Amino acid sequence: MREVFANTVTAAMDTDPRIAVVLAEISRDAFAPAARRHPDRVINVGIREQLMVSVGGGLALAGMRPVVHTYGPFLVERPFEQIKLDLGHQDVGALLVSIGGSYDDPVWGRTHQVPGDVALFDTLPGWTVHSPGHPAELPALLEPALAGDDLVYLRLSTRANARPYAEGPGFTTLRRGRRGVVLAVGTTADAVLAATEGQDVTVLYAATVRPFDGAGLRAAVEQLDRPDVVLVEPYLRGTSALPVADALRRQPHRLLSLGVSRDSEVRAYGTPEQHDVVHGLDAGGIAKAVREFLG
Repeated sequence: MREVFANTVTAAMDTDPRIAVVLAEISRDAFAPAARRHPDRVINVGIREQLMVSVGGGLALAGMRPVVHTYGPFLVERPFEQIKLDLGHQDVGALLVSIGGSYDDPVWGRTHQVPGDVALFDTLPGWTVHSPGHPAELPALLEPALAGDDLVYLRLSTRANARPYAEGPGFTTLRRGRRGVVLAVGTTADAVLAATEGQDVTVLYAATVRPFDGAGLRAAVEQLDRPDVVLVEPYLRGTSALPVADALRRQPHRLLSLGVSRDSEVRAYGTPEQHDVVHGLDAGGIAKAVREFLG
């Protein structure tokens, strides 16, 4: 995903003089071609992530379109005050792009894990949030984000589904059934499809989670025998529980949320696949949870 991201942004910089990239060391090699062609629009501030976001805010105030990028926890958690004040409170936009998902590189420990990033953005108004599951989904998300002036967070991962699933800005239907809806976000799609193989459920897929496609969820639920929803997200469990409740506020329903555990912190490094198992986000864990919930 990072390679597609860098190539797409670099190509856009050739035709749009508003676009400027702000880095904090991470991915500087990926943007080396852009820096050679546009040395005044690729800014590496070093390991100063709060400054990185503030520089992005200043560029936006000057009429530029800043693309601010580094590893997830250093982009969202460390400079969260600057995101809140230097972007949101100033009423200026930026495209913030993280890499690393929730725990793509667990060998680096807790410092490089950020399962709470989307939940943090939910505390601020006006953000569009993308969580793609395949590199081929990126251009359709990036191109309007680069051309606009809005607040956009793009959550990249070093992991990916076997193929792209997104067919538009709303939810894409991957499978139809009548006993429940399973909503798979981003990189969870392959595991959800494997987990629900042979089960009479509708599977929806989302690469964009904010704004939340409430109309798409309601339309799927209306086709069910029972209004049961399973939400599978690659970040903090239950992050989208509120948008689901808002979408179905006139419809009695049951909701099961799966995602990165809120109850404990995983301190064993391991592999991403082992973390999936711990959090119940592997195909076996999802299948067990769905079977027990739907009965």
